[in-house]
Amino acid sequence: MRLTKLGHACVQISKDDRSVVIDPGTFSEASAALATADAVLVTHEHFDHFDADTLRAAMAERPSLEVWTSRVVAESLADLGGRVHQVGHGDAVTVAGFEVHVYGEDHEIMHPDMPPIPNVGFMLDGELFHPGDALTVPSEPVPTLCLPGNAPWMKAVDLYQYTRAVNPGRAFAIHDGLLNDIGLSVMERVLTGAGKELGKEFTRIAPGSTVDLAQP
Repeated sequence: MRLTKLGHACVQISKDDRSVVIDPGTFSEASAALATADAVLVTHEHFDHFDADTLRAAMAERPSLEVWTSRVVAESLADLGGRVHQVGHGDAVTVAGFEVHVYGEDHEIMHPDMPPIPNVGFMLDGELFHPGDALTVPSEPVPTLCLPGNAPWMKAVDLYQYTRAVNPGRAFAIHDGLLNDIGLSVMERVLTGAGKELGKEFTRIAPGSTVDLAQP
């Protein structure tokens, strides 16, 4: 299995001749990946995770492309019929040959007076977990965590607490598209420190980079 970071929160997971794209939002360079992907997973409706126009264009060009996603995104794509699948916490589905377990229900709190929107996280083949915009702790071990590194709803202490709760075999920072070079350097120090506390290697991979996910 291979992980490619496409920018911000978007990643491509590849295995043999199959690939899945997760959260192709407006801050990512996902068009080329969508042109060859076998499926798309979307955690929630925020624009940095879900670019409706780009996704619709890809689906129009490729009638075989299907989407698995949260309730609100599925409703917004309802005109595409059976190509869009709504999933929720506790679901287990097979997507393009990947065994996908779904964890989580709500986005992290963004406003004190507004309820959270739906957010689902995806565990692929028992190897990699992408939580979207939530600090969801799956009920199974997480060998590889796509770890939110920065967000309006997140503090450094949240990163420490989340990695302690999940205790992943390793973590790769995502959700860092809002940061300039100074912010990235600060995030990377926090990321490295959180990993050292657990005796693990937590790192950031640059957009466009690929890593092989052999067992750590």
